[in-house]
Amino acid sequence: MSPTDDTAIVAIRNILTRLCKRSGLSPDRLATTEIDTSPLLDLPVIRRYAATHGITRTAAVLPVVREHARRLPPTHRVITDAELSLGLLRETETAGIDPDDLYSQDLGDRREYLSAHWSRLHEIADAEAIPPAPTVRSLRATPERRAFTALAALLVTGNVYTDAQPLHSVARHGNAGRIGTLTVVGDAVIDHIYRVDAIPDARGFARGRFSDNPGGKGLDRAVAAARLGIDVRLISAVGDDEAGRRILDYLGSENVDTSLVRVVPDATTPITALIVGKTGIAGTIFCEDDRIRLTTAELTGPAVRAALTETDAVLVTLEPPLPVIERVLAILQKLPERPTLVLTAADVETPQVLYRYLSTVDYLIGSTQELDSMVPEIPAQSGAHIAQQLQMLGTRVVCVVEDFGCTVRSDRLALDIPRFQAAALTDVPGSRGAFSAALVYRLLSRPAVADAEGGPVRRVADEHDYTWATAAMVATQSFAGDVPGAMPTADEVDRILRLTAERH
Repeated sequence: MSPTDDTAIVAIRNILTRLCKRSGLSPDRLATTEIDTSPLLDLPVIRRYAATHGITRTAAVLPVVREHARRLPPTHRVITDAELSLGLLRETETAGIDPDDLYSQDLGDRREYLSAHWSRLHEIADAEAIPPAPTVRSLRATPERRAFTALAALLVTGNVYTDAQPLHSVARHGNAGRIGTLTVVGDAVIDHIYRVDAIPDARGFARGRFSDNPGGKGLDRAVAAARLGIDVRLISAVGDDEAGRRILDYLGSENVDTSLVRVVPDATTPITALIVGKTGIAGTIFCEDDRIRLTTAELTGPAVRAALTETDAVLVTLEPPLPVIERVLAILQKLPERPTLVLTAADVETPQVLYRYLSTVDYLIGSTQELDSMVPEIPAQSGAHIAQQLQMLGTRVVCVVEDFGCTVRSDRLALDIPRFQAAALTDVPGSRGAFSAALVYRLLSRPAVADAEGGPVRRVADEHDYTWATAAMVATQSFAGDVPGAMPTADEVDRILRLTAERH
């Protein structure tokens, strides 16, 4: 079934509309109905959920439909929730609403209750504007058709999430024993790594070693942060293939929350080819499937919004499409009390569109080349020079990270941390990922402080924090072809600092 097949959307809409009758959608109803539900059961989103959770497709329908109904605009969500009797409001306190009446055993009663409590239900759904309440008769026409068409479209396009329970709220201080929460927005791919002693020229020949592992800037940083004791969730996309399943399994084994990783049906998970020479990275080739890209649609649901707004820190890589990055930054920019925002630089086509958001960025991290690409009109003369240019555009702190050293420029600091003596190479895959995660770790380990000029309360890093994050890069030299696998624990970073001190 094609993800953009309008005929499929109509078919699923008609099935859902018919399943509204009697007590609504339930496993018992699906098991006993005379309605041909095979198009619904054959949806990739249903098949994937059933396979992931080890249940039948019939049992997968209700949780999948509930998850996608949550992502609808308020009016569509209210209608589909009540008429399918999904029970979304049984999970929260809803003053002024009786769930037993809203989810009555009779469809007619549900429609009447929906019409009578229209405004209150929209308030609970956080609707910015509440349309006029329909009569039961008018509700059965255009509003129902539009709502069920929207729900069917979400199901057919197959945004599969791997966790049955979405994130409605995220504890600001994480679970017991964890230091805080971090939401990462970025790519998850399979890295093909070719390690060679020398790069062959045209028609040349070189011997090397090959390995393939989960990777991507988003994934690497998520794993690095999780290993340091942070509660991490990743917003990303993978294909519904063996590589995608491998990535999800790996993230799960590293204690990274994958409930917001979109699984795209009938699409191939991207591959990045890294060529690594004796002294470090020599070249990168990115092979992508255009369907495996985050879109702004993924950012509209309450689960994603909660992950971005009810967290201690957000780390955004510049891998996703610019409209996605803009939407994330715009959401954070409007918050009266926003989480710490870390942005990792990369080469983007039109970086100027991001300038309006740079005042929202607490920490901008990248190599001289990556940061220079964000100001294409002014060639970088040095790390300190490009950092100053980005400061002038509004960024609070700029960290130029390369060759296992770090240059920091902010209103408070002009810091140059030299290359660590323990660094034997010039650069390795994942080193800047380790730095970014380590800096977040140090930020979340310290209390927030009020701005001297009466600005918002922020977490502010000092020289020791930047030194610790720089030391974290050194540990990644042992990657041996597995980039996230080389991300260090806090004890390993402390050991590097201790050894460096002993040499002096």
